[in-house]
Amino acid sequence: MGMKLYKNLKLSIAVTVGGFFLTFNALDSRAQSLGDPVVDITFGSGTATHAGALAADSGSTSYTYTSDDFPSDGYYTIESTTNSPNVWWTTTDHTGNTGGYMMVVNASVSKTDYFYKREVDNLCGGTTYQFSAWIGNLLRYSDLSPPDIIFSIETTSGTVIQSYDTGLVTQRTGGFKWIQYAFNFTLPANTQNVIIKMTNNANGGAPANDLALDDITFRSYGPSLVAGFGSSTTGTSITECAGQTKSYTLSATAPTGYTTPAYQWQVNTGSGWKDISGATKLSYTASPTTVGTYEYRLATAEATNISSESCRVVSNVLTITVDSAPTVTASSNTPVCTGNTLSLTASSGTTYSWTGPNSFTSTQQNPTISNITTAAVGDYKVTVTTGNCSASATTTVNVYAQPTANAGSDVTICEGDNTTLSASGGTGYSWSPTTGLSDPNIANPVASPTDTTTYTVTVSNSNACTATASVTVNVLQKPVAKATAYEEITQGQSVTLNGTAKGTAVTYYWTPNEYLSSDIVLHPVATPPEDITYTLHVVSGVGCGSEATADVFVRVYKAITIPNTFTPNSDGINDTWNITALDTYPESITQVFDRYGGIVFKSIGYTKAWDGTYNDKRVATGTYYYIIDLKNGKKFSGWVLVVR
Repeated sequence: MGMKLYKNLKLSIAVTVGGFFLTFNALDSRAQSLGDPVVDITFGSGTATHAGALAADSGSTSYTYTSDDFPSDGYYTIESTTNSPNVWWTTTDHTGNTGGYMMVVNASVSKTDYFYKREVDNLCGGTTYQFSAWIGNLLRYSDLSPPDIIFSIETTSGTVIQSYDTGLVTQRTGGFKWIQYAFNFTLPANTQNVIIKMTNNANGGAPANDLALDDITFRSYGPSLVAGFGSSTTGTSITECAGQTKSYTLSATAPTGYTTPAYQWQVNTGSGWKDISGATKLSYTASPTTVGTYEYRLATAEATNISSESCRVVSNVLTITVDSAPTVTASSNTPVCTGNTLSLTASSGTTYSWTGPNSFTSTQQNPTISNITTAAVGDYKVTVTTGNCSASATTTVNVYAQPTANAGSDVTICEGDNTTLSASGGTGYSWSPTTGLSDPNIANPVASPTDTTTYTVTVSNSNACTATASVTVNVLQKPVAKATAYEEITQGQSVTLNGTAKGTAVTYYWTPNEYLSSDIVLHPVATPPEDITYTLHVVSGVGCGSEATADVFVRVYKAITIPNTFTPNSDGINDTWNITALDTYPESITQVFDRYGGIVFKSIGYTKAWDGTYNDKRVATGTYYYIIDLKNGKKFSGWVLVVR
């Protein structure tokens, strides 16, 4: 017996859904229900080669497959993104799968061929089905011939059961749009297998009638079937707690339109829908107890077809979620000493409710109470809720008094000396820093710091409560004198002595005080006429340590005078090249060259002046060139005239 039909109420509806354009034919204006897809073609996804992909979907075509991204007339391809941006819109598949594919068709000139065909088997005669597919016009320009598709449902012998013409799939403003086309049809009695066919009904050519196809579905279509909890159809989900579950009655109102309806409740716990044995009435009592999500729905069909999933329609989904009963723990940093912070800790959940002594409440998972007093002693209870599940736990808090810490008075010592610290107020002691202490874990350690140091002692009592106190050991530094040990100048020049003085309340002075700009500054200017040693004296003003000294030796080089002429003619007057004070530079090197670069005189030091000879022979009258290197970083060069 077939479903009752409303053939006189056929209408066409067009709406926009989620950014896509949807158009379909419906049997009547009342709400209807659908079954699971008998056919669900998405053209796949991933990185596999998709040559002949239609065969994998049990479909066929009179078009020719090509791997080209832009197929020619009468060709199709399977791809994830369209190409040829000068002619087509760029789009991806409608399904939304990662790496998903779609069928891209360049219609042929002929209108008699088909670009998609598929047989659907094991259907139920007399049952109404809905066919739908998503189509998109790839052409970027409105002056190109748009697609026009005829969907046809035929018997295996070729008799048309019902067909549907999309009309011109016109271009949408602003880019490519997927459009869903759907229509309903009733299968003739005793017919179980049909052919789905899609043919071109518009002019082909290049470019014209180019389209994208995706998400072809074929499912049973029937009267509205709405399920709910009890007699209510407004709520569709319930959450409860494991161990606190109860039974729920799932029910639906008998749909109108079947002659002899049959029913089957189904459940899905994550691995797909399964029939519930014996649940074949309009109501069913569900009693899930273990943690998980349970989805329920009611399937219906004519009694003769109820065993076939391809002939059923299904209701909306009812969900019962069973949450885990929380395992609650409560803890604290007890015992706590007065003045410190009490930290309460609860195991994880969704919400928390703490209560405790002294009217304490909190909704935090891990609350704290600062500056704790003995009024906080007692039990603290937390109730943890996760979903619909709650559980409680308790922690007991003890509060102890703190010791009174004393570290003694500040003290002053000289560098290198020591002093004994003195702490009191508890049974245990710990000093920090430990630097300079004989033992940091006693009340009276000997302190020998090298610099002024503040020591803090942590005093503990028998309850492990602690308090702190501090004492400063001021260290008076001994005098320290430093200076650059060696300086060089040429007679008549000055040098700044570079001295430093360290220590507590020190004074300083230089000796001797001759040739100094000041003898009581650290950087005096010295202008000695000859070699001299200066001493910096640094004296403590607080009686710590003896006087410190540092010496600076100033090397004073004589100024040399280089004559540019001498007359070695043995008249006793100006017979040698007499360079004033050069003999005071014993490491100096003096060289004289003739005009050809040949050396005529060389001397290390200048203990004997050049007499104008070379190899005991007198050089010719003329100009000679010299280089004098004093070996102290100074060099001289020039010429000297020998006149006879």
